[in-house]
Amino acid sequence: LIKLLARSIPCQQALKILNDDVHSEIIKIGGLVRNKERFVKRRQRLIGPDGATLKALELLTQCYILVQGNTVAVMGTIKGIKQARQVIVECLKNVHPVYNIKRLMIMKELANDPKLATEDWSRFLPTFKKKNVQRRKPRNDGGVEKKKKVYTPFPPTQLPSKVDKQLDSGEYFLSERQRKTKKLVEKQNESIQKSIERRMEREKEFEAPSSSSKRKRDGDDDEQQDGKKPAAAAKSGESSDILDLDALKNKFAQADSQRKSSAGEGSGSGSLVDFVDVSSAKKAKKKKKKKKA
Repeated sequence: LIKLLARSIPCQQALKILNDDVHSEIIKIGGLVRNKERFVKRRQRLIGPDGATLKALELLTQCYILVQGNTVAVMGTIKGIKQARQVIVECLKNVHPVYNIKRLMIMKELANDPKLATEDWSRFLPTFKKKNVQRRKPRNDGGVEKKKKVYTPFPPTQLPSKVDKQLDSGEYFLSERQRKTKKLVEKQNESIQKSIERRMEREKEFEAPSSSSKRKRDGDDDEQQDGKKPAAAAKSGESSDILDLDALKNKFAQADSQRKSSAGEGSGSGSLVDFVDVSSAKKAKKKKKKKKA
């Protein structure tokens, strides 16, 4: 009586345990399922929507059933308690209680028939097979099937351990100080090599392109411009001509030689007139005179 009252059973219902034909059992269901979320779902499945499943089980077994926390309290006859216990344990083992309720309903109907009282009921009771439907897992390799590995009875070759690598390189016999200095030297060499590579990459950006590559690049640009804007290319006329570096160098060299020859033959004033504005020079002289005055 005290155990039933501790399980939150109402006092009027708990007092019925004092009768000789009423028995009770407290079924522990907490350790049947490890995952807490699954346990809560299966316990709720036993109760059913608005307690309908539990009420049907009570009517079939003629027992009072109360689900509270990690235990289920059952009060009734010995036969009813056994049936209720079987349904509760199987429900926690992922067997839906509806299957067992249907089985109990058929058994109750067969018990009312006196002709079938002494016969075997196995041919009338339903047998529910457990079905594990295998779901295909989504492939991450884009539907490409992996090649099956060839079976070999021999195990794979063992990879060398850290000590084996040290023995091969001779580092195992060095002292701790020598190992540290060796690692430091290796790090310095790696940093020097990386710095040289970075400097070479930076210097590549400042290298002048060759004349042939320049011509190809200009030719490709002109072809792209001609394909995209043919009307603009027709208006520009000579602007789309390919520049020749060698021709430009020769042109500047000829102009320089002509300037030198004209400077040697003619007077110095003639050469200065080309580069110096006379009016600006006069204005500068007048300003100097004003300052002196």
